[in-house]
Amino acid sequence: MPPVGSVTRGTTNPNRLRRVDNWIVAHYADLLRGAADPLVVDLGYGATPVTTVELRARLARAVRPDVRVVGLEIDPVRVAAAAPAADPPGLTFARGGFELAGLRPVLVRAMNVLRQYDESEVEGAWAAMTGALAPGGVLVEGTCDELGRLACWLSLTERGPRSLTFAAKLSTLDTPATLAERLPKALIHHNVPGEPIHDLIQALDRGWRVAAPYAPFGPRQRWVRAAAVVRDAGWRVLDRPARWRLGELTVAWPP
Repeated sequence: MPPVGSVTRGTTNPNRLRRVDNWIVAHYADLLRGAADPLVVDLGYGATPVTTVELRARLARAVRPDVRVVGLEIDPVRVAAAAPAADPPGLTFARGGFELAGLRPVLVRAMNVLRQYDESEVEGAWAAMTGALAPGGVLVEGTCDELGRLACWLSLTERGPRSLTFAAKLSTLDTPATLAERLPKALIHHNVPGEPIHDLIQALDRGWRVAAPYAPFGPRQRWVRAAAVVRDAGWRVLDRPARWRLGELTVAWPP
């Protein structure tokens, strides 16, 4: 079992988590703007702090300039290596895992962390992180590929999951079924017939096939039509076509 909160995000481009960051801005800007202490934790930033630096820059630019982002890693070597990138008080780095180093953040981003753990450990990790949130806080937990072209994440409160988001770079998307490879740890082993996540991915893939006549107008129009098929099939879709055009689809989870 890997150390709690440890993850190797590697040395990929800093825009790898741009999709989830932009989604956070779109959905939780009001939460951060209304917070007395706009503290955000980026858990498990990996071998380099580049994605944490980008998260701070995006939130400061789009939400509020006094947002504070703390990057947490369990490995003290990684914490020390990140120190030159710090820009206190807005951006700092510290040692910590799922207990969030005793902090009480409004929002936690934990991407590509729980994929390293057994599924049996997920609920305990969720409970530790959401239990440390400030009142009304949220955890965003999921997985993306090395280039940020495919990503899936859950949003959770102390009461558990509330939504599931699929995000894709549509210009490189072959079929939505490939998103199954990036499901959060809690869902990836349940992508089998009879399970809700399997049904949802099948619905999205079916929508993609139904929308094939829109392909000449570009993958964006095809995705928008596919998302509409999912919605019309009875899934509780939470976002609007404006987000669909960005290659996203967010549904209530559990369904």
